[in-house]
Amino acid sequence: MLTTVKSKLKMAGMKTRNVLTNQSGDQMTGWLIVVLVVVVVGAVFMTLYQDSITTIWNSIVTKITGLLS
Repeated sequence: MLTTVKSKLKMAGMKTRNVLTNQSGDQMTGWLIVVLVVVVVGAVFMTLYQDSITTIWNSIVTKITGLLS
């Protein structure tokens, strides 16, 4: 049973490597879509939560400068 699991993991690793190293146009288009989605989601997140992020960042900077002085 353990050898079956190892062989399945090995095959999954090889398939993953083949997908990531495939330089076909479809693969590149897929990666570009993923990057675009990440950028858009990040921009929306930053826009919606900018005040909270700024408050948290200022709190962290204040605590660090307090510890250093």
